[in-house]
Amino acid sequence: MVFKRRKPKSWGLWLREMVYPTGGFRRAVTYVVHRMRRLPDKPHRIARGVFAGCLIGFLPLPGLQFVGAAVLAWLMRGNIFAALLGTFNSNPVTTPFFAMGAIALGHWMLDIHTPLTPEMIGDAFAQAGIDLWHNVIALFTPERMHWQGLMQFWSDIYVPYFIGALIPGTVLSAGFYYLTIPIVRAYQHTRAAKAKERGERRRHLRKTAQQTKPHKAEGE
Repeated sequence: MVFKRRKPKSWGLWLREMVYPTGGFRRAVTYVVHRMRRLPDKPHRIARGVFAGCLIGFLPLPGLQFVGAAVLAWLMRGNIFAALLGTFNSNPVTTPFFAMGAIALGHWMLDIHTPLTPEMIGDAFAQAGIDLWHNVIALFTPERMHWQGLMQFWSDIYVPYFIGALIPGTVLSAGFYYLTIPIVRAYQHTRAAKAKERGERRRHLRKTAQQTKPHKAEGE
């Protein structure tokens, strides 16, 4: 294959890059912004896509962020590719801090009084994982399915996380929306001006070449 890596990435390298990109976060952000502003679409449509992607990126939708971002961008009549790029606002470094704040806000909004401690969160994940694995095994055995751990995780972790992430996620995504419009508009204006300048230069060169041809013929 033409674009296949000569040396495939190891699992360790792949996991490390998921946490910290090879070129650093600054390079990764620069790349996303560069791709975003080069999209061939109207600034407002690109900004709507960015809003959709960023909002979905803040929500707890593991494995479904690209699908959710594309659907929301389509409903908002935004640029779908910009929405996919916008989901890169979430990363393993910042997400845990945002998640803890969102869960705490969700507990406050839903009036949940369960103590939000690392032990409680770890136990909720553990019990949900045990129930999930048990239920998968139960599909092929006479065992009865267990739902208590999953229901506890749903009510104490997932729903508060989702509800608590909506407000700050919407506010931050709106900020990205308003930042995207002038950036894309300025880039498109600059690019159009450069394209016009190149076109005028080519026309001038062709005109100059056409004017010099008769003079050469007379000299001969």
